[in-house]
Amino acid sequence: MTTGNLTVRGLDGSTWDAFAELVERNGGVMGGCWCQNNHRQPGLATPEDKRAAKEERVRTGRAHAALVLDSDGLAQGWAQYGSPAELPGLTHRRAYAQDPPPPADWRIICIFVDKRHRKRGVARAALGGALDLIAAAGGGRIEAVSQTTAGRKAPSGFLFSATVELFEEYGFTRFRQVGKHSWIITRTLDPARLS
Repeated sequence: MTTGNLTVRGLDGSTWDAFAELVERNGGVMGGCWCQNNHRQPGLATPEDKRAAKEERVRTGRAHAALVLDSDGLAQGWAQYGSPAELPGLTHRRAYAQDPPPPADWRIICIFVDKRHRKRGVARAALGGALDLIAAAGGGRIEAVSQTTAGRKAPSGFLFSATVELFEEYGFTRFRQVGKHSWIITRTLDPARLS
């Protein structure tokens, strides 16, 4: 998928190096999580452990993301997605569990953009790319937990799952509020039609 000067590719062995360079350029992301924390894999004490575990997951097809590349081929962001079994970690877990939505086939759990490339359409490209990849994998019910920003200034560094408003542009609806500004949002996506 190409949008303007951005190209989206699935995270796999062929795009691992671009992903790793982006994460390293951003200090391991959120204290060295390597977009690994939502996998809830025990025993990963250091950023190096998380990097190795993430690479192993990617190379064995057990981690999914839509990786956004700029016109120079450098990764500038991603949208992590996967099944609830692959990504059991959620923000607002207790509130979510009190009245969960119907079971989802997929979760979009982390959208990250390099701090020097925010407000340039990278998150939008990542979310659209994730939806394209999910549709190609058969579609289904998708859920996310995101924050509303309407009427308030929210620090972009804390919007690690984009905004409810961006998801709504892509057809998601609010299911239930689970935090002061956080909502469970859902969408059912048809499978992609192969030509």
